[in-house]
Amino acid sequence: MNYLAHIYLSQDHEMITIGNFMADHIKGNKYKKFPAELQKGILLHRQIDSFTDTHEIVKISKRRLNDRYGLYRGVVIDIFYDHFLAKNWQDYSEIPLSEYTQNFYAILNKNFDYLPDKIQHMSTYLIRDNWLLSYARLEGIQSVLEGMNRRTKNRGQIDMAIYDLESNYKDFKNDFVLFFDDLVSFSNKKLKEINETYDSL
Repeated sequence: MNYLAHIYLSQDHEMITIGNFMADHIKGNKYKKFPAELQKGILLHRQIDSFTDTHEIVKISKRRLNDRYGLYRGVVIDIFYDHFLAKNWQDYSEIPLSEYTQNFYAILNKNFDYLPDKIQHMSTYLIRDNWLLSYARLEGIQSVLEGMNRRTKNRGQIDMAIYDLESNYKDFKNDFVLFFDDLVSFSNKKLKEINETYDSL
């Protein structure tokens, strides 16, 4: 899953949210150098990614994509799914997305020093351009895909994926709705297990 989903699945726990948000840049056992609540977020992120990568509905979504994306198919679907979460946010939260994203940016600034250098750099643009809110619009997703394509030096032509999204919009949306229900249940269970493990230490 992409940024918005990872933030949402952290259940409004501030430090767990930060850990979940930055986890892609924390490799191996390096998570252990962080405070316990950040560690929980990092571990939750890894569980979410593993569940997502092996889920049958996600595999179906990947097969809907053009072959050109190759190994980047998972990245593309993560971005698509964040679009549907943002677009249908009212189905998942009583807090308007505009307010929710501003609350997250405040938390991010408050805990900025914990973030790895690359995440600090990226977060400046994420906040400035309000990426999370922009996910609700196709223009915002197109911008994300173009940015990802630049960072991967056009190896997967990821910017072309906006046409896949537009051509199969209803199918991708249905995939997301079915999958995200499973993911919410899974992540809630895993976060409870992670909390129980740390409480027993």
